[in-house]
Amino acid sequence: MALNCGIIGLSNTGKTTIFNCMSNTKAESTAYAFSATKSNKGICNVPDPRLYEIDKFINSDKVVPATVEIVDVPGLAKGANKGEGVGNKFLADIQQMDALIHVLRCFDDDNLAHIEGSVDPLRDLEIVDFELQVRDLDLVERKIARLEKLVKSGDKEARKGIEALTKFKDHLENFGNARDIDASEDEIKYSLDLLLLTAKPVIYVCNVDDTSAVEGNDYSKKVMGHFAGQDAEVLVIAGKLEEEIAELEDAADRLEFLADAGLNEPGVNKLVRAAYDHLNLQSFFTAGKMEVKAWTIKKGMMAPEASGTIHSDLERGFIRAEVMKYKDFIELGSEQAVKDKGKFHVEGKNYVVEDGDIMHIRFNV
Repeated sequence: MALNCGIIGLSNTGKTTIFNCMSNTKAESTAYAFSATKSNKGICNVPDPRLYEIDKFINSDKVVPATVEIVDVPGLAKGANKGEGVGNKFLADIQQMDALIHVLRCFDDDNLAHIEGSVDPLRDLEIVDFELQVRDLDLVERKIARLEKLVKSGDKEARKGIEALTKFKDHLENFGNARDIDASEDEIKYSLDLLLLTAKPVIYVCNVDDTSAVEGNDYSKKVMGHFAGQDAEVLVIAGKLEEEIAELEDAADRLEFLADAGLNEPGVNKLVRAAYDHLNLQSFFTAGKMEVKAWTIKKGMMAPEASGTIHSDLERGFIRAEVMKYKDFIELGSEQAVKDKGKFHVEGKNYVVEDGDIMHIRFNV
């Protein structure tokens, strides 16, 4: 199960810098607004130290972390829904994302002009939210119009759809985001095919200057205050600093520079973990001489479906899952020791996979 995150924000907020911190491919950043003509795409490894702890006992040929696809969407501008700046082409790109990383500029730089003339992250937040809301409103109104035609032919389900989508329409017209709407699951289902932009989980990144990497600054504190008491994930990352650290080839050098900046790990690691949490995802592991590998699944997924993330044949021919808990394996040091302690489990089709499970799937096709 591939996780797909889109990095959004106004131009010149440092989106591409954050992308370069995370991705294994690098994109060119520029001081010129709207110079990008396409989205940058890259892959980011999901940081999970447990993989390497498992490998200490197995000494496999390779360690394979789970990955996240990162898409750096060109900067938006006021009026993007009407074609301003890069236009609304990239609003359609955002629709394909599982989650959004909204980068807010929280730094001053005389050499990097702000397209609105001054640094104000809360104003920028409102601008981007409005552009996404207008796009969503258009999608909702179009579907209501389609359903109205069906109602004329006596379609009762279409009438229910109109009632549900009218609630979304009113909410968006009042500058609300679809993710915050008070609607039942039965009502929400009528909007799912629209892939509404404001329904997607969002992680907000306050992109600060190097000296504010640990404590943040006045700009980031305003953002924190704005979201106080809300169910929102807000992270402070010094994008330029972390981009420079990420370019260092030696892992020890990277750790040393992080420590010098007062950080114990890259902020982007927290960012990826936050995306996992917001999307209700977790990892299980397979471990053998060839590789130790992490697999991404939804929380609550049962063993057959989880095994299907490895290969569809495993789900189709699932017989059982042989399971060791990560904690047990690390404490005891081997599969045999886990068995000897009676902590090796054989689970059937109704087993709900837990985070950190080490599994071997038995199947027959």
